[in-house]
Amino acid sequence: MITAASCCDVTEKERVGLCSGKMDAKNLNSGPISVRVTVCPAVHVQGYLERERILDVCHRVQKLLDGTVALPVLGEKLTAQHLQELRESLPPDTTCTLTCIQNLLPSKAARVQSPARKLCRELQRLVSDSGGRWSDELEDDLPCSWQRHGDLVLLSKDSFRAALWKELGPELWETVASALGARRIAKQGRISPDGVRSPTVTLLLGQDGWVEHVDNGIRYTFDVTRCMFSPGNITEKLRAASLPCAGEVLVDLYAGIGYFTVPYLVHAGAAFVHACEWNPHAVEALRKNLELNGVQDRCQIHQGDNRQLELQDVANRVNLGLLPSSEEGWPIACQLLRKGTGGILHIHQNVESFPAKAHLHSSHLEEQELQQCPEQAVSNRQEDRMGQRNRRSPKDADIMDSGRETQAAATRAEWQRWAETTGARIRVLLQQLHGKPWRTNILHIEPVKSYAPHVYHIVLDLECRPLS
Repeated sequence: MITAASCCDVTEKERVGLCSGKMDAKNLNSGPISVRVTVCPAVHVQGYLERERILDVCHRVQKLLDGTVALPVLGEKLTAQHLQELRESLPPDTTCTLTCIQNLLPSKAARVQSPARKLCRELQRLVSDSGGRWSDELEDDLPCSWQRHGDLVLLSKDSFRAALWKELGPELWETVASALGARRIAKQGRISPDGVRSPTVTLLLGQDGWVEHVDNGIRYTFDVTRCMFSPGNITEKLRAASLPCAGEVLVDLYAGIGYFTVPYLVHAGAAFVHACEWNPHAVEALRKNLELNGVQDRCQIHQGDNRQLELQDVANRVNLGLLPSSEEGWPIACQLLRKGTGGILHIHQNVESFPAKAHLHSSHLEEQELQQCPEQAVSNRQEDRMGQRNRRSPKDADIMDSGRETQAAATRAEWQRWAETTGARIRVLLQQLHGKPWRTNILHIEPVKSYAPHVYHIVLDLECRPLS
């Protein structure tokens, strides 16, 4: 209950201080600032304060003993113009003054803190105790999201960049760990251009970066400072796990730590997988993950450059999970398919949806195929388009952030053109390799996620069969 002594109106002298700009709460000795209004227009005032982002949502709106309502505000953001606009919007006989309340009650949202809110509050306390001043710049520099791997939290690379953080020393990362319920803290950097896509992750708190992650019932372990793990690919990993691979031999050309290798073995029922990987740290994690999931006897690891792979004529399926493009792996993938029956390629690619550029490229490839295999080119093109007509993705509604169907349709058309061009190129590669015509059929085009405007990670399921 608020007593008469627990609040007092701001004096005229203090109110005049607003005329120069923002209210400095430290100049008011009585306590945190609230706007005191009569009951009837309180909802209107609250709406205004919310729109202007000056309502203090961490404290509760309170009814005072005199029948008025106190709405807590952020004193450092409140200006004379705000008060003037409020008063001009209210009836003449309405009370609208500033008041200071010592014992503001916390709001329900403040009592049930989200991890992000708790992190912000703990860091505000740390900065204040260290003699620093909290600012909007520091708040904007906090991470909006993070990855959690057991007791390790991996922060995004665009957080904690302000100079003040470095002055706080190890206590900063201990505070972050405590607020987020972790024991170890690491921070992402840019992917290293070393050919093996090594992450530049810095371990900020803790002794090592080895973590364990469970995805769709599959256990993965890896060192976050040396290997990548992309949670954004979860939909494609789930899809791979559901593919009908029973009794099949599969080659994963870019296995990494086993993102797709292990689901193919554990859930999709592949009889055997050849896993290719040239990053020694990823190979170490891959071996551990095969053992963790009890499928080490059904997988052979080929460490090194897959372009030097001596395997051929073994695969029912080949997974080409390299971004931004797996194009360098297409020739070896064609070599791996069984020459008598063919198989399916799962081709990952970042596809740009710029119609003019894609149309020119597609026309060039169609002309090349007509020159090398004219009797098959026309029928293949017709089969691709007819086969795709009734296989639209169920994720159409999520394709474009704007949700405009015309834009989404244009994007799907670009994916289709890229898929047809890729099918034509694969046919040329297979004909050159085996000396006889092959057909390709677009089974499915799967959007995985958006990387940037006009750039999507998609997966093409391409059936490749020799013609008798």
